[in-house]
Amino acid sequence: MTNTLRHIYPYVGASIGRQHTSIPILLQNRGVIANGFVQLGPKKSEFYTTPPQQFDSQDWLNNLAVHELRHVAQFDKLTGGLAHPFPEQVYLAWFGVSIPLWFFEGDAVSTETSLTNAGRGRIPSWIMPYRTQLLEGKKFSYSKVNFDSEKDLTPGYYQLGYVMASNLRKQSGKNIFDSLLTDIKQRPLRLYPFSGSLKKFTGKRSREWFSNTTENLRREWELQAQKSPARNYPSLNKKADYASSWFMPVKIADDRILALKQSKAEPAHFVIISPDKKETRLLSIGYQEQPWFSYANGILVWDEVRYDPRYRQRSYSVITSYDLQSRQTKKLSSRSRLFSPALSADGKKIVAVRFDLSNQCNLVELDAKTGGILHTYPNTENLILQTPAYSPDGEEVAFVSVSEKGKSLRSIDRTGKVKVLIEETQQQLSRPVYIPQGIAFNAHYNGIDNIYCIEPVSKKISALSAAKYGAFNPSLSPDQQSIFFNNYGLQGYEIAESPIELQDPGKNNFVFLGEAAALQENSGNVFSQIPDSSFTSKPYRAFGNLFNVHSIIPVIEDEYRGGLQINSDNLLNTMNVFAGVNYFRDLNRFEYNAGLNYKAWYPVLSAVYRNRPRRTFYNSKSGVQQGDWRENNIQLRASLPISLNALNHTYNFSLNTSTSYTQRYLPENMPKDYITTLKFPMEYSFTFTHTTRQSERDVAPKWAQILRFTYLHQPFDQQLSGELFAAESFLYFPGIARNHSFLANFSYQKTSGIRRYDREINTVYGYSNIPAKSNLKNTLLLNYRFPIVFPDAEIGPLAYIRNLRGGLFCHYENLGDETNLAEPKTFGFELRSSMNLLRYKPLVDVGGRVVFVNKMYHQNPILELILNYSF
Repeated sequence: MTNTLRHIYPYVGASIGRQHTSIPILLQNRGVIANGFVQLGPKKSEFYTTPPQQFDSQDWLNNLAVHELRHVAQFDKLTGGLAHPFPEQVYLAWFGVSIPLWFFEGDAVSTETSLTNAGRGRIPSWIMPYRTQLLEGKKFSYSKVNFDSEKDLTPGYYQLGYVMASNLRKQSGKNIFDSLLTDIKQRPLRLYPFSGSLKKFTGKRSREWFSNTTENLRREWELQAQKSPARNYPSLNKKADYASSWFMPVKIADDRILALKQSKAEPAHFVIISPDKKETRLLSIGYQEQPWFSYANGILVWDEVRYDPRYRQRSYSVITSYDLQSRQTKKLSSRSRLFSPALSADGKKIVAVRFDLSNQCNLVELDAKTGGILHTYPNTENLILQTPAYSPDGEEVAFVSVSEKGKSLRSIDRTGKVKVLIEETQQQLSRPVYIPQGIAFNAHYNGIDNIYCIEPVSKKISALSAAKYGAFNPSLSPDQQSIFFNNYGLQGYEIAESPIELQDPGKNNFVFLGEAAALQENSGNVFSQIPDSSFTSKPYRAFGNLFNVHSIIPVIEDEYRGGLQINSDNLLNTMNVFAGVNYFRDLNRFEYNAGLNYKAWYPVLSAVYRNRPRRTFYNSKSGVQQGDWRENNIQLRASLPISLNALNHTYNFSLNTSTSYTQRYLPENMPKDYITTLKFPMEYSFTFTHTTRQSERDVAPKWAQILRFTYLHQPFDQQLSGELFAAESFLYFPGIARNHSFLANFSYQKTSGIRRYDREINTVYGYSNIPAKSNLKNTLLLNYRFPIVFPDAEIGPLAYIRNLRGGLFCHYENLGDETNLAEPKTFGFELRSSMNLLRYKPLVDVGGRVVFVNKMYHQNPILELILNYSF
């Protein structure tokens, strides 16, 4: 890997003037979710080494290297190429407000495509949602394509970035991005610097380039459609009002169809579809790297991701089965790394792909009842293996292999004899299935993903489908006369059927949008001649690399407090250290603080020190007096977070304990007997959470339960007696319509002594504006939330409005004393909307709440404004 990275970086960075770099790269081999990223704060890149079961036709680590190193080059260009561009978090924040995310990712996809024989820009299915949208006459706005939708399938910012980057390179030349990034670095402090620099060098801003690119794409794809005759396939599923997909359809008994359904309104679950298109829900499942299952003889098997209870970087891919007759679910493997399980025709055996921690890949055969391994197929070349399938007699397995040479379709028997049916190619081969005429599989020989068939002896390839946008996931009908498959449409993957008729594959009319950029780079495949140098390796010493100061950032606590903070994070993200100073505007004094969090052990440990000013008001013979002092405060905390997941359920347990020590000094106008030390008050809490998977449209969990218990007391400080006990429950239920949610939150607290006026539990809306009649003892908060509309409305550059949501609430306080079920303390309604403001990525939640107060409080209605944001 070291040879690869050193060799390709000059090619990767050439078009933006970068030839050398310095960056730590972590190879994460403990997880099963394929990914990679580059970050600042601290500066590093991480490669998740386990390959997915569907990606382009080259080595997985090479795929990561060329893409992520382009991000390194982008960051280096903007920071001057410094190994440690202090302050890194400030630079990263500047990137976020200066340059749209689509540029970073689109440029990287363009680079991975131009410098190799593969890359996502050469995959029809990757750009398929964009092509479908335009050829179906949809005119999605710039913001909708960039920021996604809770109603429709949109291309996404990777695809938007790739087509924009390709068009910019085609019309403005190889060095356009070098000019753009140089100008942004030289003139950083201005509104929309990326769009402004685009205008400077090309005469068009981002929005104009989007319109230009859209029209060019429409023309090219319309011409491709004219050259590629397509058939219309009637849909066998019900019509969807929003984006919905029925993956991997299989015909079972009584002319019913089994499929894995996902939509904007529902998380992944199995359904059975009757001939009249009515659906019966079977069961929901957990997260998958890609939609996958296999069916045979009344048995379902699939793989899903399970996480380590404590360390999120460690995850597993386990195989689960479901018996349609007994309705019993069974986990067949634990802590495994098994992918794409496929059943034999009799349902007694399973073949799956296995990766070990060294990335050795093999096909393994398992017992479908016990999950025990029956046989391991050899893989002497250690090719990346994908999507296996049994022959009808169970004696042979067809599969796809991947290497830097491309993808290949092969078969293997139990003796280990391998037949190469299709030599290495850049075709996107996937999902082989045995049919009487040979082996059906996915590829894009005509420039559009379709289903093809190869006759094993003659190796003749024929087409089985001619979809307009894409056909995937074939399965053989019980009578062996037709295939069922996914036909891609505007709203997702629909179900179609076609008789088995062997047709000519046709001419490849794929529109390669990155052709101009590839010609400009003129490098060929940068992985074709990797040097073979030797390097000395040495162990990474975790305790010797705990400190890594990378940033100083502004911190704003509230309207009265703000300052600067120095941050340190080690490369493994197990140790965070900070030190800072805050100015208290209302006190005209400074606070000094430092702290650390250590996450490598099972308990998470944290410590914070503060030297801070304080102020109080107290009664005296002369009236109300103001007193000030300074204090040294040390807080210690230990927490044990445990998380378990199975199917669509997640269970979290959290144990926490904390204490502190406070020493007060420099009193000003304080009583003589004021307390100068607070000795180790103790706090304990336990939280249990159970949730089910949510869809994009859910405003809250459909089913969830949260229980929390808290206890505070002062066992080491007899002069400050008092305690607090709190119990809280949050119960989520489905509402009367889809994506509606009802929450019942009952909380109780009991306080005494110095804790008498403390508040630990949630309060009614409007609490701070309503005079209290007695100490807080309990609350019952009833909330009903629901979506109203998903407008996907772009208001020029000001806002992209994704949804409008409503809520009703009825809140009780000190139930049984001050209120009863017929007389809540507060009630009312709220309206909220999620939106992207000023074409920036952070999602802003804006709204208002009207709170009506029980007449016994003689209080006018209260208007509360709501403003939240998330990245």
